[in-house]
Amino acid sequence: MKPDISNRIKIVELQKNEALPKLSDSYLTANYYDLSIVHEQEAWKIEFRLKPFEKPLEKSYTGTLFEEHVMEPRAFAAVLDGQQVGWIELGYEKWNNRMRVWEFLVKKEFRRKGVGTFLMSYAKKLAKEKGARMLVLETQSCIGPAIDFYLEQGFELIGFDAAAYSNEDVERKEIRMEFGMKL
Repeated sequence: MKPDISNRIKIVELQKNEALPKLSDSYLTANYYDLSIVHEQEAWKIEFRLKPFEKPLEKSYTGTLFEEHVMEPRAFAAVLDGQQVGWIELGYEKWNNRMRVWEFLVKKEFRRKGVGTFLMSYAKKLAKEKGARMLVLETQSCIGPAIDFYLEQGFELIGFDAAAYSNEDVERKEIRMEFGMKL
């Protein structure tokens, strides 16, 4: 593990009307959580089992802050030595009193140095201050390092959607997994 630099990070709130960064990332993934659903007469058996891909896959992602669908959006940057090195966007879901993490990204060269933990701790603090009952987020079943990070942060699997992105999510091994943390 590389040295923790979180003691040098400042959090800056971003505004919708300012020049905002385009969030993009590419990564290699070697594993995925394979979904198995068995329906018996009086039970459903649902299992996610970690399996390796035949060969690592390269995935990419591009996102933007302050999308129209985000309720009460607030976006923040982690700034280190004057440079933005990570971002998190939160939205308060008033109807069910949950704070949702809509965007979360740390630049590759700053991962495993405490930036992500610092941002997520800030999100937990803001969610508690808002009086939210939970902090929730989504990720895909093929992003093992992100899932591991969320579990380390205290999140638990609270649901999934096997057809959120396409009708072939299960075959593509890219199932939407919903994680949450009671506050």
